[in-house]
Amino acid sequence: MHKIEPSELVLQPDNSIYHLKLHPEQLAKNVIVVGDPGRVEVISNYFDRIDHKVSNREIVTHTGILNNTPITVMSTGMGTDNIDIVLNELDALVNIDLENRIIKTEKKSLNIIRIGTCGAMQKEIPVNSFVVSSFGLGLDGLMNFYEFEQTDEENQLLTAFYEQTNYARTFAQPYFVKASNQLLDLFKNDCHIGITATAPGFYGPQGRVLRVPLKEKQLNEKLNQFNYNNHQIVNFEMETSALYGLSRAMGHNACTVCVAVANRFAKEFSKDYKPPLKKLIELTLSKLTELS
Repeated sequence: MHKIEPSELVLQPDNSIYHLKLHPEQLAKNVIVVGDPGRVEVISNYFDRIDHKVSNREIVTHTGILNNTPITVMSTGMGTDNIDIVLNELDALVNIDLENRIIKTEKKSLNIIRIGTCGAMQKEIPVNSFVVSSFGLGLDGLMNFYEFEQTDEENQLLTAFYEQTNYARTFAQPYFVKASNQLLDLFKNDCHIGITATAPGFYGPQGRVLRVPLKEKQLNEKLNQFNYNNHQIVNFEMETSALYGLSRAMGHNACTVCVAVANRFAKEFSKDYKPPLKKLIELTLSKLTELS
């Protein structure tokens, strides 16, 4: 069997995976990912016990037990580039024999839920409300580097997206990826639901102008008006498309739930998003323990 070279599968001296600095036994099947390292402890404080605490750079990991359910909560930092690192290394922990550097014959699947914040792209979605991502729309281009096939439904969405928005061909090739049906079903009755546009930045890629003018001045208006088979783009953030794409390519289940801290068309920003974020954390933990 092919052995993965040290330059490709990079490990720490103690044989933990390089960036996450985790050993396989320190990872649970159910994984919550957050952007902010400080949010990890907020979530793990709900656990009945914490068995592992590991920190490396912006990646903080706590693994423990809640209602007899093992759960890992991990910070990723911001952006799809960080998701690329985290997802590949999470998968390596369960599907690669790190000691022998070979891919395991029997594959394992993780349940990965991202709890985040976002900007609503439809005026009727109130600030501080919950949004679950039925699809990720990748404006980041990450999945273009991987052998990754979109479904017929996703290709139809992409065709309609180009037709309706006249999206610039000089930008990275967009892609659509659907959420895990199993995880999406957990949240669809508690959240606004729709397509999440994932941007490779917070300012220009999300249509914000400070001092540098934008090439595409009507991007947000075009995203707001997109509609195909009742699928609308409902929010903007910076991680979901990569999370969904890599998870499906590797055989994991993924879903994103966010608090809308801003509404880009109502021109509103939350005065205090921490109480609704607390409720979303509690909802997610409840759903995960039910799933198990």
